[in-house]
Amino acid sequence: MTAPTIESEVRSYSRNWPVMFEQARGSRMFDRDGRSYLDFFAGASALNYGHNHPVLKRALLSYLEQDGVTHGLDMLTTAKEEFLSGFATRVLAPRGLDYRVQFPGPTGTNSVEAALKLARKVTGRQTVVAFTGGFHGMSLGALAVTGNASKRAGAGVALGNTWRLPYDGFAGDQVSGLKLLETMLADSSSGMDLPAAVIVETVQGEGGVNPARPKWLADLAELCDRRGILLIIDDIQMGCGRTGPFFSFEAAGITPDIVCLSKSISGYGLPMSLTLFRSELDVWEPGEHNGTFRGNNPAFVTAAAALREFWADSTLEKQTGERALLFEEELGGLADLHAERVAAVRGRGLVWGLAFREPLLARRAADAAFTRGLLVETSGSYDEVVKLMPPLTSTDEELAEGLGILRDAVASAVAAG
Repeated sequence: MTAPTIESEVRSYSRNWPVMFEQARGSRMFDRDGRSYLDFFAGASALNYGHNHPVLKRALLSYLEQDGVTHGLDMLTTAKEEFLSGFATRVLAPRGLDYRVQFPGPTGTNSVEAALKLARKVTGRQTVVAFTGGFHGMSLGALAVTGNASKRAGAGVALGNTWRLPYDGFAGDQVSGLKLLETMLADSSSGMDLPAAVIVETVQGEGGVNPARPKWLADLAELCDRRGILLIIDDIQMGCGRTGPFFSFEAAGITPDIVCLSKSISGYGLPMSLTLFRSELDVWEPGEHNGTFRGNNPAFVTAAAALREFWADSTLEKQTGERALLFEEELGGLADLHAERVAAVRGRGLVWGLAFREPLLARRAADAAFTRGLLVETSGSYDEVVKLMPPLTSTDEELAEGLGILRDAVASAVAAG
């Protein structure tokens, strides 16, 4: 690989995977020497349907060949109309969700910023409750509700207007964040003002693959409703089928006030994000929250194609649920085999984490996987978790292959350290 000469030192993934990638198809990436790498990273869940899915690619190429609008701000375009129609018909209506759709900008952190801003505008209150282990983006508002110390430190300024509470299972489940929140709100001397909103991930990805129990989420939703606090679900990494259903909160039987979507909503890795909210919360003035790239029409095209291809019925959701059982069984066996080194297996759908007792082992296992042709990343407070997110469209053979490589990689890492 030719070493980068002008790219900033901020780059990260290229350090862990120091090869020059040239092509990608389905669940595989190929370097310029033609070596194949099985991708269990999937663009940090921006590629739930794999690389260059042929149906989505054909829709995109056809649109471009017809000189379709590529940049349109928030103008009316046929591409946007088709996406909104498909989203309403295939996602919102079947779930009984009365949401308005806002296009806040191209990335997940844009969606979070819009959600926080709207919650404060609607309620007239400033404070937002966030949770330990949460990650919501790298712009200032999103960083304020993010837990990771190193990412917060990068802001260079004070990050305030946030109350931090223990997430489900924090400290070995010895501290109840919901009980603490309820008690603080009930006590006029607690020093906690009524917050505008609570923001939460149903499964913390960057936090180390920490799934919240459905009952915990349901209890949180009930508390928010009773207290008049808006509930924001950050479904940026876990939405679009990653946990099985289209929305990760469906298993808890709740209806959030606001939902943040990005990553795989375009279906093709193209920049796109949505902020969804109950229709009565649509108090924006025209142009009050805007952005130059909030109308990425090629992304509308591939997103509409993805909805037609994967969400016309429940086939993909059921398949992901079945594969979750496979991962739970295989990773559980791997953890039992290395019980002295592996602390836990956590996951839901097709996002799984193998947590090591010694953080260095997770990095060694990920590096050993790379040398064997498998791309996985690490996450968690100390990067102690090997995180697995294969495309939802991977074949059974590819999933078995990847798990086999992981077994060898873990054995190698354990033997070395």
